[in-house]
Parts: sequence; C-alpha cells; structure tokens
Amino acid sequence: MKDIRAIGFDLFNTLIFAKEGALREATSRLTDSLIQNGLDFEPHRFRDLYTDAVKRHLLNAQKTGIETHNRFWISDALRRMGIRLNPFHRIISDAVDAYFSAFFIYCTPIPSAIEILQELRSKFSLGLLTNFTDPYVARQLIERLGLYNLFDVIIISGQIGYRKPHPITFRYLIDLLKVDETQILFVGDDLGPDIMGAQRSGIQPVWMTYVIDNNIPSQIPRSDPNDFPNLAHLPRVSQLDDLIILIEEISSGKETH
Repeated sequence: MKDIRAIGFDLFNTLIFAKEGALREATSRLTDSLIQNGLDFEPHRFRDLYTDAVKRHLLNAQKTGIETHNRFWISDALRRMGIRLNPFHRIISDAVDAYFSAFFIYCTPIPSAIEILQELRSKFSLGLLTNFTDPYVARQLIERLGLYNLFDVIIISGQIGYRKPHPITFRYLIDLLKVDETQILFVGDDLGPDIMGAQRSGIQPVWMTYVIDNNIPSQIPRSDPNDFPNLAHLPRVSQLDDLIILIEEISSGKETH
C-alpha cells in the first residue's frame, strides 16, 4: 500500500476521550430530568433498569448493525416500571438532552489531535466515521471541540442508520472520500467495529492504543483485545504524533507493527 490518498478516523478514544465519571454524570442528569418533569419513580431502580436496557439495545445493534437511540432505552426502562411514554415524548427528549449535556463537559481532544489533523489535511482527504446514536449532538460535540472544520467528510451512525462494523458504514466513507478503498487508512481504537470493520471493507486499519497505553478507563464500551489473536502485525500508534511516521513507513512499503 503506497498510494495513500485519504485517512478515516473514529471519534471516541481515537481523537477525543470522555474523562472518568462521564457516564455516571450523564445518567444522573438523565434521571434528574425525568423526575423534574413530573415522573414518580425510585431513582436507583430506574438506573438499574436503564443500564440493562442499554446493554440489550446495544447488543442487538451490534448483532444487526442497525443503529439504536438513547430514547428507546429510556422508554424501555420506564415501561418496565409501569410508566408508558412514547420514545419521542417531550419528557424523554428532555432527558436525552440532559444526558448528553454531560459529554460537553467531560469530553476532551486527545493530545495533538487538532495539530495532527491540521497537518494531515494539507496532504490527504480526511473523513470521520463514528458510532454515535444522536447525529445532532455528535456534530455539536465535534464542533465545540474544534474538530468539525478539519474533515472533508463526517459520517455519523445515527444519521445513516447503521453502525460500524456494518459494511454500509465503510461504503459511505469510501464513496464520500471518492477514492479507492485501497488508498484509505482508517484509524480507530476498537478492534471489532473499527479494525475488523475496515479490514473487511478492504481498508488498511491502524489501531490507536492511546487510551489503553495510558490506562485511561474507557467510558465507551469497546471490544476486548484478548478476543482478537494475531495482532502482532497490525499497524498501531500509541499517540497521534506517531501517525505521521507510520504513514511515511506504509507509503514507503516498510513493514510496520
């Protein structure tokens, strides 16, 4: 692979990460919003049911490749407590907004992310492909963190209806970048959706291990590396500064691992 013309990136744990406590704070805000809007329930029971609903809905989404949304998880948890609200009810919409408001506080770019993207965009087309249930919130977050204008293409699973590693998601990336799949690198942290998904679509993956190497607790569920043998020859970077060197090595045909 010598003619790299475009680079795709995952978002969470690749370009940004959520600081510890993000999910706890987000769930607390969600619960408080429901109560403030007049719903009467025991908070701890709701949180347990909500956590279970999240796991079930995400597991189904991972199996089918069809994206889900937080509003369905909330409606599911409430229904199991005898409270029936349409997933699109205003009260649930308010709770979704409250949930995601925590991410605007807890999310931060990985060191050098903006600088590296600025350097790369002068040489390559750049695409962002992220599993994010709410496209409006995703775009807000990307913009607030200073990343939005650094990409030629932004693809959000909640907008297209499918999530990585479904081949449709990578097909979107290939088509919108307007290059052959063999001319794309895809950088991601999650071995299932990002790395295996890219490989199956004919794209060269690069494994980003910043969060693992720096012992940062991931606030986003991800694949267990122990479930993936034969990682020794997978190109990887521990920090984004290493990506420039790796690209030069791949372009020159040197073996990387």
